[in-house]
Amino acid sequence: MEVDTWKVQLRKGVLDMVILNILRDGALYGLEMVQRLEEVPDLTISEGTIYPLLSRLRADGLVFTEWVESDQGRPRKYYSLSKNGIELLEKINGAWGSFTKSINNLIDKNGGGI
Repeated sequence: MEVDTWKVQLRKGVLDMVILNILRDGALYGLEMVQRLEEVPDLTISEGTIYPLLSRLRADGLVFTEWVESDQGRPRKYYSLSKNGIELLEKINGAWGSFTKSINNLIDKNGGGI
């Protein structure tokens, strides 16, 4: 397996968590989320990826949407965390912290190499 392939799979595995964390600070529309992700190395995703993900999170009751009029043309659909989304995010972030600590300990134990 190539490193790039592995990184793609890793990114796919954490996208829900990443999106929920981006929405933690307040409502955003899809393009704003894409732009925020572009600022984070290794997390860039396309609009074609984010909208199906947001639809699934909405169907799962983790985010809700609201159409807001825009001064720049068409109304925009803003996404916000629901109560269930906030509760799940707290649990996911806790699990992530524990998981990454365990992995980092394993890597450190082995001196970061083989």
